[in-house]
Amino acid sequence: MIVTTTPGIDGHRISEYKGIVVGEAILGANVVRDFFAGITDIVGGRSGAYEKELGRARATALAEMEGRAAALGGSAVVGVDLDYEVINNMLMVSASGTAVVIERA
Repeated sequence: MIVTTTPGIDGHRISEYKGIVVGEAILGANVVRDFFAGITDIVGGRSGAYEKELGRARATALAEMEGRAAALGGSAVVGVDLDYEVINNMLMVSASGTAVVIERA
């Protein structure tokens, strides 16, 4: 399935709009990991633990969104937007877009 932030897909014609689809992922933060991430940030390094969790959450949200698009009969998702929030020490990633049916132009 093609997933893109653009409103269309080069070389393909959108023949049908199936509707808005979303996917969410909420991951809890580990206290020990938070402590070491804070130390890493102080010395100017990157927080590998947070980057890994963020990547997992993003992949989960996108996969959930794609699954919902497929369930509607879509063959692609256009206009995708990713949002990140921290809520009560939990990381939430949401992906939203429009499920469409595409054909070769």
